[in-house]
Amino acid sequence: MAESAFQVQYRQEFIAGFEQKQSLLRDAVTTEAVIKGNQATFLVADSGSAVAGTRGLTGLIPARADNLTQSTATLAEWHDLVRKTNFNVFASQGNQRAIMQSTTMGVINRKIDSDILTELATGTITWGAAQTASIATVMIAKTKLGNAGVPWDSNLFAVISPAFEGYLMQTKEFSAREYINKLPFESADPAWRDKPLMYFWLGVNWIVHPNVAGVGTSSETCFMFHKSAIGHAIDTAGIESPVGYDEEQAYSWARCSVHMGSKLLQNTGVVEMTHNGSALS
Repeated sequence: MAESAFQVQYRQEFIAGFEQKQSLLRDAVTTEAVIKGNQATFLVADSGSAVAGTRGLTGLIPARADNLTQSTATLAEWHDLVRKTNFNVFASQGNQRAIMQSTTMGVINRKIDSDILTELATGTITWGAAQTASIATVMIAKTKLGNAGVPWDSNLFAVISPAFEGYLMQTKEFSAREYINKLPFESADPAWRDKPLMYFWLGVNWIVHPNVAGVGTSSETCFMFHKSAIGHAIDTAGIESPVGYDEEQAYSWARCSVHMGSKLLQNTGVVEMTHNGSALS
């Protein structure tokens, strides 16, 4: 005769798995809301490095034209569709319909960042061979942007790997009170735990991203760039996240769809920082 009859308790509220669910980069780029069409054209305007002149012998001030460059982002459609039978929804632990909607939105948000990272990688300026992050190497990227006339106007961003962050955290210039006014761990927002964390240091907004190319290897692809160097177009009115139920086949479904595209606008405003993060990974 059995002396015990153990019961297994299953928690009905699901626990989200570890994966990036929000776009970390949309706020770091120049965005355009596309209402109709499959292309969005961005205009970059400057003087073409013109210099001031004086009047000529005729007494007239010489005229010039502005330097206008149009760059086009071509939009493509991206979808994620998840489907579960009515029996699977009924027999499985947790709210399966809520899980479907949550995961499908996460897939699309990761695609937004992937699209932006892919376009950033088309830039041709680098800090050289792969190396570990330090004050000296970060200053190489900063100097390259400064030499190109990129304004230090709080619209500078760096997207880095966790290993890159790990090396910066070991430098007093990044984390010590004697060198900065706001510590990396500080946040004015009491709800920071529910939002992606962004550091502000050296006039740059630092975004730690788990999905940069080559993450955890000796060749992680990180970037320092100005917001005006990269454009991202998205059909904001056409973003869809419907859920439904097919009565004929007895299954539930959730779909997230978006039309978007990214484009490098100013090559001199992006520096690729190939980072060796293998020792910390």
